[in-house]
Amino acid sequence: MNETAQPVGHQGARVSVSQHPTFAVNGWLGVLVGALCIAVGWYLISNGVGGGLLWIPAVILVLVCTTFVVVAPGQMAAVQFFGSYVGSVQKAGFVSVLPLTNRRKISVRVRNFETGRLKVNDAGGNPIEIAAIVVWQVTDSAKALYAVDSYDDFVRVQSESALRHVANSYPYETYTDESDEVGTSLRGSTDDVAAQLAREVAERVAVAGVEIIEVRISHLAYAQEIAQAMLRRQQASAVVSARGRIVEGAVSMVELALARLTEHEVVELDEERKASMVSNLMVVLCGDQPPSPVVNAGTLYT
Repeated sequence: MNETAQPVGHQGARVSVSQHPTFAVNGWLGVLVGALCIAVGWYLISNGVGGGLLWIPAVILVLVCTTFVVVAPGQMAAVQFFGSYVGSVQKAGFVSVLPLTNRRKISVRVRNFETGRLKVNDAGGNPIEIAAIVVWQVTDSAKALYAVDSYDDFVRVQSESALRHVANSYPYETYTDESDEVGTSLRGSTDDVAAQLAREVAERVAVAGVEIIEVRISHLAYAQEIAQAMLRRQQASAVVSARGRIVEGAVSMVELALARLTEHEVVELDEERKASMVSNLMVVLCGDQPPSPVVNAGTLYT
C-alpha cells in the first residue's frame, strides 16, 4: 500500500488534499482593530449619531473576534472555511485568520507507541511472538485530518499489518550444517529487518501525512507451544558447535605433542604406541569429566 495505490474491487473516492499555508496575521493587529471598532461605536453612541451606523462597527467587531487562534509550539491549525480547506497555520503564536472559519488543531510532535505482542508464523511456518516500537510524526496536517478518518488509529493498524507481513517474510533463524547462522533472519539480522519494517510502515501511512522516524523490534520469541522444542534445538546446535571446536583443538594439541616428542627425541614410539597415546590424549582432552590418572609402574608394553 502506498500513496498512489488504486482501489480494488470498487470505485473508491479518495480525498485529494495537501498542506499549504493560509492567510494569517499577528493576532494583536486583530485586537487593535477590535478596540478601534469599540471606540467608534462608543463615539457614535456618545454623540447620538449611532442610529443606522452603529451596526457597522458591531459587525466588524464580531467578525474580528472569530479570527483569533492560539497555536502552541508543536502544533498546527488547519483552517476550514464553509467546508473548504483553505490552509494551515504552521507558526506558533497568537494569530488572526480568515473570519467565520473552523480551526482544527493537530499535534506535530514526535510520538511513539508499542504494538501488541502479535502471534504470527515466520517464513518457515513456526509460530512466533513479535512486537515493535514505532516512532512517528505528523508532517501534513491536511492529510492527517481529512484524508483518513482517524490518523492515530490508522497508524497503529497499518503498523501492525506491516509487522505481520515482515515477520512472515523472514525465518526466525537460519542455520547451516555447521550450526553457524547465515542469511537474513528475524533474530540474527534485527537491524536489517527493522529497516525493512520502517520502509513498509512508511509506505502504508504516507496517505495520512505521517512520517516514520524509526521502527525497532522490542520483543521476539518463539510461541509457548514450541519454545521448549526450539530451546532444545538451540542447545543441541550449541553442543555440536562446541564439540567441533574441542575436537579441532584436541587434534592440534596431539599433533604438537607428537611433533615435540619426535623433535627432541624424548622417547621413541612405534606406531602402536603412538596410536595408544593419541587415543589417551583425545579421551583426556575431549572428555566431559576430569580424567583419573593411572600410574604405570612397569614398561610401556606391560
